[in-house]
Amino acid sequence: MPNKLISLIENVLTTDSNLSFDHKELAPFMVGTEGLEYFDNKKRALMAVITLTQSTEIKALLDLANQCAHDGELAFSLYPISTGKNWGYGTSQPTGLTQNIILLDLSKLNTICDFDAELGLLTIEPGVTQQQLSDYLHVNNHDYMVPVTGAGPDCSILANAIERGYGITPYTDHFSAVTSIKGYWANGRPYQSAVNELDASNDKFVDKTFKWGVGPYLDGLFTQSNLGIVSQMTIRLAKKKADFTSFFIQIKDDEMLEKAVPLIRQVLQDYEGIVGSINLMDQRRLLSMFATPPQGDDTHKVMSDKKIKKLAKELQAPSWTIVGSIYGSTGVVSAVKKEINAIFKKIPCKRIYSNSLLILFANKVFDNLPSWLINSVAPLTIIADQLDSFSKGKEIMLGKPNKVALKLAYWRHKNAEVFDSEALSPGKDGCGLLWYAPLVTMKADKMREYVDFIRETCPKFNIEPFITFTNLKHDCVDSTIPIVFDLSNPQAVTDAHNCLKTLVEEGLKKGFVPYRLNIDQQQWLLNKDSDFWQTVNQLKSSLDPNNILSQGRYNPN
Repeated sequence: MPNKLISLIENVLTTDSNLSFDHKELAPFMVGTEGLEYFDNKKRALMAVITLTQSTEIKALLDLANQCAHDGELAFSLYPISTGKNWGYGTSQPTGLTQNIILLDLSKLNTICDFDAELGLLTIEPGVTQQQLSDYLHVNNHDYMVPVTGAGPDCSILANAIERGYGITPYTDHFSAVTSIKGYWANGRPYQSAVNELDASNDKFVDKTFKWGVGPYLDGLFTQSNLGIVSQMTIRLAKKKADFTSFFIQIKDDEMLEKAVPLIRQVLQDYEGIVGSINLMDQRRLLSMFATPPQGDDTHKVMSDKKIKKLAKELQAPSWTIVGSIYGSTGVVSAVKKEINAIFKKIPCKRIYSNSLLILFANKVFDNLPSWLINSVAPLTIIADQLDSFSKGKEIMLGKPNKVALKLAYWRHKNAEVFDSEALSPGKDGCGLLWYAPLVTMKADKMREYVDFIRETCPKFNIEPFITFTNLKHDCVDSTIPIVFDLSNPQAVTDAHNCLKTLVEEGLKKGFVPYRLNIDQQQWLLNKDSDFWQTVNQLKSSLDPNNILSQGRYNPN
């Protein structure tokens, strides 16, 4: 990095912020779960990392980047990250391939700026994590839920919403819960809504209560784009209800899928706002939560049908498991529980509720058993693990972040058993993980077609066909297929990428369209000449005329 550029950058930073171009400090940001260090035989690289401590420095750096854009010696681009835990989609690596990228680390912009406990409106900076918010709500005795995700406690709330993520708590669609955004366009111009600009009061609070503002809706341009940087966001939090229960509906027969789908749809339609999103997991996906991960040569092999049958018998894993939650007053929860029971009595299944006497009794018994006894008797160990996962799953549904879902990323890690379950970090620990996350029409025949497609395609590349459907609305289903592989095995990495590419290309022909793309897919899949992306490029030319922000991110070149 030229000394003149170093001086220019340091002049706009506060004393607490940090500029580093030391290789040892840059290296951790280039480690991901995806095996995406190269694209089209070109190596992704960083020139430097800037860790900010003041949000006003964002504008100063954008202005500087634009000023230097036409100087061959000083030109650089910025690539912002919140916490860099975007596992499976790029982790903290930049999308672009140029050699003058400066990573903008916003993780220390972690102020909870405001919380209105009466209305449940939270205003935060990019670095605020699920755990930080959980601690804040607990310490201040606020009865609200964190919008948790399976990515875990250390991940940014703001970044997940900007990427249009979702969870299983009542406000499932996280960007839908965003009511207000402040930030900067790439050209350095500050952004706030027209409502905020028109409001002549001292607190300008009304902007935080109304998502759509006045005039064209521009907040959405900050999502899945490279047009600007969000410095502050207001999001609605769901209030804890008086009562709650989670439900687990187990279906032994795989052929019952077609009959289960309309029942799930009925529950989502009839009890919208009371029942959160519903997950539908197949047998292999459930086994990945409880079975011992493969070891040695088996880390690049699909489990045989014989092994699946054996494990399913040992762990009592059904063909399909439906997981959901009911929120409301005690009377509402009791009534809806009875209604769901009645709905699912139409098919052969087993129904388990977290507030049932059986579960409460089992937890009490195991809490009083000595650990040496549980660990020495295999059936007790299995039950204890299931109760623990059951409990942690319930915590997530109540808005309490934990790392229970991160275990999946370690399925084919050669040293999976070594890691502490409370300190999991897939990128740092060398896990191999990619995601195929297409939208699937919520019709039984289409979902069966999709299941057959996944089960036929993944094993061809030695990828375990783990299937989860997340039913966000009665008509909207997203399926998440974790492509888990041994990152230390070059052949496994190649197979994983070929598997994902085949799933995407063949899936598009069947109407299975990904709602979210990793940094590699954003380059080869999106067509820059299509009407949509030409429009995006027109916006880019206006808001980022010098192309200094997040080059290539959801913007094919």
